[in-house]
Amino acid sequence: MSRNEGRDRSAVSVIGLGQMGTRLAQAFLAAGYRTTVWNRTPAKADALAAQGADRASTVGEAVSAGPLVVVCLPDYDTVHDLLEPEGERLRGRVLANLSSGTPEAARRMAGQVTGHGAAYLDGAAMSGTRLVGHPDALFVFSGSPDAFATQQDVLASLGRSVHLGDDPALASLYDTALFGLAWGALAGFYHAVALVGAGGVDPTAFAAVAMSHMPFVTSLMADHARHIQDGRYPNDDGTVDVHAAAMDHLVHASRAEGIGAEVPELIKSLLERAAGTGHGEDGIASVVELITKGRRDVRAG
Repeated sequence: MSRNEGRDRSAVSVIGLGQMGTRLAQAFLAAGYRTTVWNRTPAKADALAAQGADRASTVGEAVSAGPLVVVCLPDYDTVHDLLEPEGERLRGRVLANLSSGTPEAARRMAGQVTGHGAAYLDGAAMSGTRLVGHPDALFVFSGSPDAFATQQDVLASLGRSVHLGDDPALASLYDTALFGLAWGALAGFYHAVALVGAGGVDPTAFAAVAMSHMPFVTSLMADHARHIQDGRYPNDDGTVDVHAAAMDHLVHASRAEGIGAEVPELIKSLLERAAGTGHGEDGIASVVELITKGRRDVRAG
């Protein structure tokens, strides 16, 4: 541990060496940062030690090794159990928590960490493990703006690191929302592959065309976000009624080919319900009103 003693500004510690934690440590090492690692199962640190990482024998030793402590554990309760006894060692450091949890848990963790005199960043890796360390990887952080500014260069070793705001719950909220967005897109893709596959189309051939279509889809997100913000839904991209009719054709085609129609049936239901609440002639972004109504109904109940 000798080379990481003290508060070396080029040092970072990684606690938790599962698939993601290991990739985080490797990215810091590749960027030239002195990296100290700890895991409950010591053998998981062997490969990283061979790559130049310092192996901490205790959690406290890892926390003390540098100004930035990155934690990647299964849940917030585990983070609490490991770090609460090390409260004094945390003082004056930045804790970046990339563990999985809820916005409420993030706020509680922020209160506990700042109570020990440390700065807190909550974070989420939005690009899986494959891209960690590459510019295309997206990491979102929320919490102390000063802590993020101080450690931004180090965190940039992981990929594109974005600070969302000072509310520590924002990273978890974005993480959950973007997870749903990704699965919504992938569910549509899997259905599409099944549909064209019924016509003998190779999945990779279809994917090449689908990828060229996606810039148009993402441009709709930017346009429709503005419509939602304004509360006005121009129908330049087609009305809810028109899209509901098109979705009915997709449901029919799916059934005719003998494949599952659950994905288009869900979207068809949303469109029909939106039309039933008076949005039939509005643009399709008005479907958000139907989804948001569920939140209002829960609050009213």
